[in-house]
Amino acid sequence: MSEFRVVSAPEIVVSGLRKRYGRKPALDGMSFTVRPGVVTGFVGPNGAGKSTTMRVILGLDAVDEGIALIGGRPYRSLRCPPRHVGSLLDAASPHPGRSGRGHLLWLAHAQGLSARRVDQVIELVGLAPVARRAAGGYSLGMRQRLGIAAAVLGDPPVVVLDEPFNGMDPDGIIWMRGFLRSLAAQGRAVLVSSHLMSELQDTAGHLVVAGRGRALADAGVAELIAGASRNRVALRTTATTNATRVLARAGASVTATGPGTLTVSGLPADRIVTLLGRSEVPFTEVSAHRATLEDVYLELTREAVEFRATTPAEVSR
Repeated sequence: MSEFRVVSAPEIVVSGLRKRYGRKPALDGMSFTVRPGVVTGFVGPNGAGKSTTMRVILGLDAVDEGIALIGGRPYRSLRCPPRHVGSLLDAASPHPGRSGRGHLLWLAHAQGLSARRVDQVIELVGLAPVARRAAGGYSLGMRQRLGIAAAVLGDPPVVVLDEPFNGMDPDGIIWMRGFLRSLAAQGRAVLVSSHLMSELQDTAGHLVVAGRGRALADAGVAELIAGASRNRVALRTTATTNATRVLARAGASVTATGPGTLTVSGLPADRIVTLLGRSEVPFTEVSAHRATLEDVYLELTREAVEFRATTPAEVSR
């Protein structure tokens, strides 16, 4: 990543955070740990407490109870915090008349860093062709890259990013995946919030799922997906109504997951084949279900969603 090398990184420890805004609890015992060497995804519905937690970690919000420590110390007690923790909570908003490079030079001066380091991070995030252009003309994706350049300017061992995929085009998303994995591979502790489950499935090794101000799950991504896949069977059929009726009668739980596609829980694949054959229900596939991170997320947060919209079909009934 740079001329500097990360030998070891501290953990982020979030323990028992509680915070209220009036009568509404924003955090209700939020606890988890972000370990070095792995990308930790931080997900949850709107109002789950993700942004508040990140602000507490970065010393921007106070809490009623609990602690958030980086290497055993609060953010505000760190000497030159940006050299210890790099963060992006919003797309960079530099003075619109200042160039991207000028913005980074200003930040570098405050941290005692050189212009050479500025040029390194500009190359790193792919902004070299537009570095001297006024930042007021940057797209959202370019501002995101500028914000990430600012976050890693001090070569910090801990990186905290809120929705870094926002505004990225497909090439940018692919770059971001590799960039986050490279940060962790260098031994850094990386915490990333995102609503894009597919991107985290390809990027994160660990996942914290938040809901109603606390952690609903704190486990490895592979472990969570394996748990959600267990004892489920994917079924493809042109007769979904008949298949559902037959299998439900045998005690299975059946969920429609797409046109002509059902997920069946509670019955093994061979029993499903026997039941459908006996009832002359046509099918083209019966196979072990492979859950996605989105499946895991929806299952864990089903009761924690604060705002749930209806579908057009439900409205028209």
